[in-house]
Amino acid sequence: MQERRVRVALIGFGTVGSGVARLLLEQGSAIRERTGVAIELAAVVDTDATRPRPVALPPGLLTSDLDRVLNDESIEIGIELIGGTTVARQVQHRLLEAGKHVVTANKALLAEYGPELYVAARKADRCIAFEGSCAGGVPIILALRSGLTANRIRAMYGILNGTCNYILSNMTARNEDFHTALKEAQKKGYAEADPTLDIDGSDTAHKLAILGSLAFGCEIPYDAIPVEGIEGIAVEDIRYGLEMGYVIKLLAIGEREDSRISLRVHPAFIHRDTPLARVNGPFNAISVFGDAVGNTLFYGRGAGMMPTASAVVGDLVQVATGISQRLFETQRLTSVEQTRCLLEDIGGITSRFYVRIMAKDKPGVVATYGGILGKHGISISGALQHEGVGPDSTVPVVITTHPTQQANMTAALEELSRTDVISGEPACIRIVDIPEDQD
Repeated sequence: MQERRVRVALIGFGTVGSGVARLLLEQGSAIRERTGVAIELAAVVDTDATRPRPVALPPGLLTSDLDRVLNDESIEIGIELIGGTTVARQVQHRLLEAGKHVVTANKALLAEYGPELYVAARKADRCIAFEGSCAGGVPIILALRSGLTANRIRAMYGILNGTCNYILSNMTARNEDFHTALKEAQKKGYAEADPTLDIDGSDTAHKLAILGSLAFGCEIPYDAIPVEGIEGIAVEDIRYGLEMGYVIKLLAIGEREDSRISLRVHPAFIHRDTPLARVNGPFNAISVFGDAVGNTLFYGRGAGMMPTASAVVGDLVQVATGISQRLFETQRLTSVEQTRCLLEDIGGITSRFYVRIMAKDKPGVVATYGGILGKHGISISGALQHEGVGPDSTVPVVITTHPTQQANMTAALEELSRTDVISGEPACIRIVDIPEDQD
């Protein structure tokens, strides 16, 4: 095999950038032997040249001058690991204009500006590779772009944020409230000091926009994905769910029926025997259903320095060997404008629901809440109530429903919150029945 030598530049020398540099410096020989590609780290660009990093660079490699990369025709690939959607967007455009292929792990940028950048890449006859943008070291992007192309993807269900999964796993296993579990996640390094983008579901939605576009062959507008986070999840609801055979997860859901596509991110109860229910801690998993292959499950570490760096270096090899260029050239997505009319409104999505109400301990309560649900076309499939009286002489009543539209449940919850036999706002969590793969 004839060896190919490729010079690359790293822009952004933070956590993941440090991991990429470490792999290229320490594993370069092994990568060359396995792939026939010698990847040479030619430059590392960062605005802070003094901050200590966990990897030592050879002298002269670190610079704050991006033009050094842009003007060097021998550098073929730019690795953008800055993050965010402002400076990173400008950097990717400049790399493409300078004739460099781009490798990135920037999920927010691709979710919000992907179509624009893809057009720029094709205009420059270059490609953008982005395996590290979704689920860290889990090779889901390559699977959707290549391994599963013989399939019409019917659905996918993903646990795509390790911070949320760690928090919910601790709330479930240790009976901890949300804030206690969050502090533990921050202490362990699984949550940022400001964890907003993780716990409000935004990070998961960015990843769903990218994965959904590849799975369903259309440019998914990020702002069209309904998103709910996990901050409002109460430990008592997790406990009641366990009693009824359910485990709670923050799910990214994409489903296709005929020409209609539904996408959403929200906490959901799934049956404890479902493979995704057994994904705990900071791990990610994506269950993809194809019409030919059936159910496939992708599992692994979804974030962190080395798992994401592994995906980035994998992309470098794919670009260097020409595989990424061919995949990028054949990637055909329906435009955002055409996609919007295919997306199902959240109000029309059908689901089962878990509802907990704090019912006042007096006659007629069952008839009242049952009547309100029935009025809105909602049928009760199960109920749970323990003896004993709680605060304000209330009793927790847990109800599960048969499938109904979200719009029906929203209207019923509004009416329930106004009735004088209920104290406070009802708690409501969707129940997602992930299909079984059967012959």
